[in-house]
Amino acid sequence: MSAALSRRAVLRGSGVVAVGAIAGFLLARRSDAARGSGTAVAANGYGPEPAATASTLAAVDEVPDGGGLVLADQHVVLVRSGAEVRAFSSTCTHQGCTVDGVTDGVITCPCHGSAFDAATGDVVKGPATRPLDPVQVEVADGVVTLPGGG
Repeated sequence: MSAALSRRAVLRGSGVVAVGAIAGFLLARRSDAARGSGTAVAANGYGPEPAATASTLAAVDEVPDGGGLVLADQHVVLVRSGAEVRAFSSTCTHQGCTVDGVTDGVITCPCHGSAFDAATGDVVKGPATRPLDPVQVEVADGVVTLPGGG
């Protein structure tokens, strides 16, 4: 048996839906997802960009000469040759894994075996096809820092 809807029932139902939609919108607007994390995504599309404010990464002495140091929390891998320190994103350009070390002039990714030249960030072994993104660092008084942003 089907009952016909009255005009009053339709209006009441529409009012309930409208109130629910407004309440949902207001609650969603205040959520963490709506506010965002405030973390910019890296240019390679994987992981966050390094911090935008000046921060100390390591003492030059902590970076092995002829090797490197992976700073996963800063999303940076530091490599050193004598007094020269370079930095690259520690995020592999293949699928976003964090590289795990620098040995014999090669930065390695543990996930799929990609390898990058420690001097240039260029791919020396795939499956990655793009080099590691360079990261600007400053070296002063024996300390490596990310330059201040914004």
